[in-house]
Amino acid sequence: MVLELYLDLYSQPCRSVYIFAKKNNIPFEFKQLSLSEGQHYSEEFGKINPLRKVPAMKDGDYQLAESIAILLYMCRKFKTPDHWYPSDLQKQAKVDEYLSWQHAAIRAPASKLFWFKLMMPVITGNTTPQAKMDSTLEELNTSLQLFEENFLQDKNFIVGQEISLADIVAIVELMQPLGSGLDIFEGRPKLTAWRERVKANIGKELFDEVHELILNAGDLPKKMEQSVMLPHLKTRLQKMLS
Repeated sequence: MVLELYLDLYSQPCRSVYIFAKKNNIPFEFKQLSLSEGQHYSEEFGKINPLRKVPAMKDGDYQLAESIAILLYMCRKFKTPDHWYPSDLQKQAKVDEYLSWQHAAIRAPASKLFWFKLMMPVITGNTTPQAKMDSTLEELNTSLQLFEENFLQDKNFIVGQEISLADIVAIVELMQPLGSGLDIFEGRPKLTAWRERVKANIGKELFDEVHELILNAGDLPKKMEQSVMLPHLKTRLQKMLS
């Protein structure tokens, strides 16, 4: 029985799960959901994941939510190559360290920039205050400097000379602002070189496939104009601005 993976590839965590499953030839059925259409609030999906979030996984009668949990589940069940989540205690701890750090340090500001730059005008009718844009960009730039100096250092990948789950989780988050026209790799040769190594390791075809939606997200605001999710998203953006 193959896994069922419930994903929306506009979502960074969904892209990490999709990349990992595809790269490791894990058999799965792609259950595509549209967050913009509110499909995660359907009665049917609520039976799969009561948390109403993607990604979600179903393995027979077993169900699992949260991208990191799903990635680790696939690592263990399908006995993927050791470099993804090393058995070596200290290397594994370094993967864990990055996965624990990135939520607030990378994911939060990178996601906010995407929403502030691309989605704010259509959802609220107003542009994001420049001071808020500047402070969020400064927050991300500080984290990118820490990423380069503390995590990447002079290594090919975050944990060493081989790619790991940490790199996949990192790349999908750092590609998100590009969907709004903000190239955070510009002027960062070290970060850019790392991205190219990750892309080569994943495979250009898979890398481009999984990021096609987000890199062509310019039409997403138009889709959102009639979305049932608009009131919810307005509330979410107001919280981001506070």
